[in-house]
Amino acid sequence: MAKFRSKLLAACLLVGAPALATACNSLPNEISRQDIDSDSQQALNKLTSENAAARAIAGQSRAVLIFPSIVKAGLGVGGAFGEGQMRKGGTVTDYYSTFTGSWGLQAGAQQYGYAVFLMNNDAVKYVEDSDGWEIGVGPTVVLVNAGMAENLSTSTLKEDAYAFIFNQKGLMAGVSIEGTKITKLEK
Repeated sequence: MAKFRSKLLAACLLVGAPALATACNSLPNEISRQDIDSDSQQALNKLTSENAAARAIAGQSRAVLIFPSIVKAGLGVGGAFGEGQMRKGGTVTDYYSTFTGSWGLQAGAQQYGYAVFLMNNDAVKYVEDSDGWEIGVGPTVVLVNAGMAENLSTSTLKEDAYAFIFNQKGLMAGVSIEGTKITKLEK
């Protein structure tokens, strides 16, 4: 992961805009599991307290993958990386990393977090047993935006997983989790 962090930092420096300082200065380092625990719990609490749809989905979900801080940077070629955890019934079961690579017309950096609520045991088992889950392959994931959140209710939850993006900061258009690879960290 050191090479990836170096590439993110290089992209931040190449772009060089002062407004990118926040995202570039918060490139992920080796973080302790204690920090992941604290940051994930804090992010999940904030998300569910501020978002009624997330709160309702959390109450129905079997597990949640929470990535409290992801850094994304790019200049033509880009990537995003972060670390998080899976929680079942409020208990941490495993730790995961998330990585997305991208190319095309892009310049900038940003920081954000996301949570994926796994709604059934098959989706949970798929994530736990896979050698890396690429979102878009396997369980169906619906990215919940503000407009969709208003129309969700516990009776309309039919998909395998629902994802929420939160705490977006920086200069880069749009965040997508399609093609993101989630991999279980070594114990």
